[in-house]
Amino acid sequence: MIALLKKELNLFFSSITGYLVVILFLLVNSVFLWLMPDDNLLDIGYADLSRFFENAPYVFLLLIPAITMRSFAEEKSLGTLESLITKPVSETSIILGKYLAALILVLFALFPTLIYYITLYSLGNPAGNIDSGAVAGSYLGLIFLASVYVSIGIFASSLTDNQIVSLLVAFVMCLFVSEGFQLLANLPVFRTFNLFFIELGIRSHYISISRGVIDTRDVIYFISANVFFLLCTKTLLQKRNW
Repeated sequence: MIALLKKELNLFFSSITGYLVVILFLLVNSVFLWLMPDDNLLDIGYADLSRFFENAPYVFLLLIPAITMRSFAEEKSLGTLESLITKPVSETSIILGKYLAALILVLFALFPTLIYYITLYSLGNPAGNIDSGAVAGSYLGLIFLASVYVSIGIFASSLTDNQIVSLLVAFVMCLFVSEGFQLLANLPVFRTFNLFFIELGIRSHYISISRGVIDTRDVIYFISANVFFLLCTKTLLQKRNW
């Protein structure tokens, strides 16, 4: 698994893909935070990163499927998936290697955004006048959310040999997990089960952790969602050997 992880990371950073991901993520978020007229941090006048943590999940909706689209789709299109599976490495190791490589790339893009926190910490009146606990919780929530999107993207990539199809499927699935259950909960026909649908969606759990309070139920949700989609990916890979 370690060898595959290194190989995947080398593929990301030996081409423009890895650097483009980081640049786009920082560029989009920076525009919304600092340059949007009448809606940027400097005009608002108080040290608060909540706008970043509201926008970042939507940026991830496109960014992460773009990262994961090649994971298995490229292997299928090149005909290298069969040789990879027949090597003395389990399907679990293959999936985890690709999953961790994509997640590390997302974290690599997320890490430079700490400059936002450092800047606001310094600009606060007095310096340090920012809710650091809420910021830490929000970053943890973003990492959990990104991990679920990555597992969905890996699963979507295992469904097809076309990277564009993989990107679109992953985008739709991530969007549904993020917004779809919330929309279902708001429909009158599902009023009796609205709490059930809200709990199935990722938004309520992300918002809960972003408040800076780590609830075991939210952690279990994110872990379970990751395990579910990774197991679905493993099932698809095993079906190719039947």
